[in-house]
Amino acid sequence: MSGPKTRWNAGGRDLEALFAEAAKHKGESLWQDAWRRLKANRAARCALVFLAVFGLTALLAPALPIPSPVTLDLQLEPQPPVAPWTSFGDHGFEPDYWDLSAPDRALVALRQAVFGDWQTGPWMGTDAKGRDILARIVWGSRTSILVALAAALCSLAIGVTYGALSGYLGGRVDNLMMRVVDILYSIPFIFLVIFLITIVNEYRIELEDNFGIDREVVFYVVIGAIYWLTMARVVRGQVLALRKAEFIEAARVQGASTRRILFLHLVPNVLSVVIVYLTLTIPAVMLFEAFLSFLGLGIEPPKVSWGLLAVDGSESINPIRIYWWLIVFPAAAMGATLLALNVLGDGLRDALDPKLRGKD
Repeated sequence: MSGPKTRWNAGGRDLEALFAEAAKHKGESLWQDAWRRLKANRAARCALVFLAVFGLTALLAPALPIPSPVTLDLQLEPQPPVAPWTSFGDHGFEPDYWDLSAPDRALVALRQAVFGDWQTGPWMGTDAKGRDILARIVWGSRTSILVALAAALCSLAIGVTYGALSGYLGGRVDNLMMRVVDILYSIPFIFLVIFLITIVNEYRIELEDNFGIDREVVFYVVIGAIYWLTMARVVRGQVLALRKAEFIEAARVQGASTRRILFLHLVPNVLSVVIVYLTLTIPAVMLFEAFLSFLGLGIEPPKVSWGLLAVDGSESINPIRIYWWLIVFPAAAMGATLLALNVLGDGLRDALDPKLRGKD
């Protein structure tokens, strides 16, 4: 026969009740805490929603019922915007595009199956060639996103690995690797872009036929090659502060390889800084792409980018009349996107700061 059940008492309260109360208060990881604080930041939350809608719109541009960005309707002068309730749309859609990729062709086919030949009206006006400004802004945003993704992937793949390895190895290896970064920093990238684009134009047919390399690919690669340098320096500085930490020493004593220490211990601990830096780098990449396209070194017509829209807007400025919609709407789209990226980056910086954890 068993004896009476022992009941533990802590300050007059049942131990089981204390356990039940403790179960209600679960701990949260750094990322859960960061996400909770990011959602509490109204400005950052609005910026995230705007960027999500912006990215989805750019991705699905071929499936949207907007005119083709290259369909011409030659006119004497650009046509001003009209209100949607005045001219909601018409049935004049023509599937005129440049050489689209297979997914984009599938989206265009889906658009024709759903909407037929119906398209939206000139809600943001047209340029002197009759091309719809709304369609050109939406399609131009795809170029900015692709360039930003190329730079982000290069920064993550090259910059994080290079900087983490340099900071962890230290000594002469670190010094040599950083001198390589300094040398690359000293190269005037505008001249490098001009040089590479000139070579591509000279041997365009051979490069496209033999290697599948065209001017656009070179453009993306060059921009991506620029922006991993600063990422490498940022990550190196963070790794230098962590390489002598206790958990790194413990992993080294247990026989962990350099690769394991880098990618399982060091890199996860600097991801917060990497993410914040990426959100602040992407606006700079978009501006750099627009600048190069404005100079004629980026995307070529008939393709469209925000830089080419800036060229069209600059040509509309004259002493007689200014076609304001060619300037205001592209500038507003670019400005809103860059502002949202900077606001989101600022919110992520506050949310991922370990010093602010638990302080609301």
